[in-house]
Amino acid sequence: MKKFSLPLIVIFAVVILDQALKIWIKTNMFLGEEIPIFGNWFLLHFTENNGMAFGFEFAGQYGKLFLTLFRILAVSGIGYYLFKLVNKNAPRGLQVSLSLVFSGAIGNIVDSAFYGKLFGYETWLHGRVVDMFYAPLFSGTFPQWFPFWSGESFLFFRPVFNLADAAITVGVAMILIFQRNFFDLE
Repeated sequence: MKKFSLPLIVIFAVVILDQALKIWIKTNMFLGEEIPIFGNWFLLHFTENNGMAFGFEFAGQYGKLFLTLFRILAVSGIGYYLFKLVNKNAPRGLQVSLSLVFSGAIGNIVDSAFYGKLFGYETWLHGRVVDMFYAPLFSGTFPQWFPFWSGESFLFFRPVFNLADAAITVGVAMILIFQRNFFDLE
């Protein structure tokens, strides 16, 4: 059981912090409200995502049900793989990376599976994911010579995300960056 302690600590820490922050945002802010954290380049911005990454939706209500069930299936596979890695004494960095991905996925599944019913706007498995981190670092206009969007304005970094999304991103980035240390590629 001792070899499972680090992955379990990472998983519980991320899920608890993610859910605590989402519930605080949902119960203390109104949709669209913003609270500046670091000037105007990092804000808490309350929004709800009804679909997948970047707000993409998939075939209405049945799509939402399918997406939630797919997420549960994917997390089950990730959890099984993580369990196998820990049992095989895989590198600790790989265990932490996969624990971040697993816990981030769990955090977003909780929103999708339970928030619709708990907050009274939908049924089980039809909830919306709460997003709150917004970092509009800079804006500008594409130059006239730029293909497709010449002369149009842009904002970098537009997506609004949550702690679970950040955990998934950091976990995947760690796997990509440290893959030579994690896997025997020779």
